[in-house]
Amino acid sequence: MEPVIELRKGVRLRTRLFILVLRFTLRPLMLHMPFPPGVLRFMFLVETLARVMLAPSGTRTRKVPFEGFKAEWVHGRGVKDPGSGRAERVILYFHGGGFMVCGLNTHRRMISRISAAAGVPALSVAYRQLPQANLAGSVADCVTAYRYLLDRGYRPEQIIFAGDSAGGFLSLAAPLQALREGLPAPGGIVAISPLTDLDDAAKLAHENLRLEAFLPGTRLGVLSTMILKDMVPDPLHSPVNGDLADFPPVLIHVGSTEILRVDAELMVQRLSAAGVPATLTLWDHQPHVFQIFADLCPEGHDSIAEIGAFVRSLPAVREESEAEAEVA
Repeated sequence: MEPVIELRKGVRLRTRLFILVLRFTLRPLMLHMPFPPGVLRFMFLVETLARVMLAPSGTRTRKVPFEGFKAEWVHGRGVKDPGSGRAERVILYFHGGGFMVCGLNTHRRMISRISAAAGVPALSVAYRQLPQANLAGSVADCVTAYRYLLDRGYRPEQIIFAGDSAGGFLSLAAPLQALREGLPAPGGIVAISPLTDLDDAAKLAHENLRLEAFLPGTRLGVLSTMILKDMVPDPLHSPVNGDLADFPPVLIHVGSTEILRVDAELMVQRLSAAGVPATLTLWDHQPHVFQIFADLCPEGHDSIAEIGAFVRSLPAVREESEAEAEVA
């Protein structure tokens, strides 16, 4: 099966200016910032300060307590709350942040927009991160959130995994772990600028290493070492090396000049080789996870609209009575 690869051309002036700002501010900071345990313990301040980021008008949220981590339901504008019942479909969202920063507050604005575009609620998961947990702990929390939805009556085809950057990694790694534990595959997967391969050799050799707006590709190896703490290194820790045959349709959005374009292209090739319907959309010169910067990168709204359309396009859920009627 051949993957669908599409290019969205054009960069608005506002986006070009924002990319310049990123290059001269955030990029140097991320390139030289130390990551000893002492620094990691203060990463929660980013999430605390992000409380000032207001969600779009009409957003409704509801906290969901888990043992060891937090989550919340996010209903974007116009998305009805089913109350004590179940929505027809739901997004299970994992935020990005390099497995060490960000959470419910930083991503609520973007997730609300995705929820509104898709017309369905989203369960946003603030999984355990460094230094509290390694990669195995983060993945386990994501699978726990999936079990939570299944235990409450959602059928697997009703659940769409989604995430950005590190969360994009988890949106692909969590289904692999769920399948290993005997759980069914979800109904679809959306990965935004995902890390998919912990081997950084190909990324270090790619021209996007110098074109990337702010994500320092030379530090990805350090990140891999950190998140694999106390774990025996195994190629299967990278989603690109997993058994992908039972995966549902996958949509990946990434900027054309991102360093993680390398991972996105490899992932879609592996998915297609496994017979999985996969679409990769390359956004011309967009920065890493530009959707979260939609107020400054107008193309972020375009991407979110396409993500919503993808979720809406997935096969309709059949009622049990209809399935039984067909068998009869």
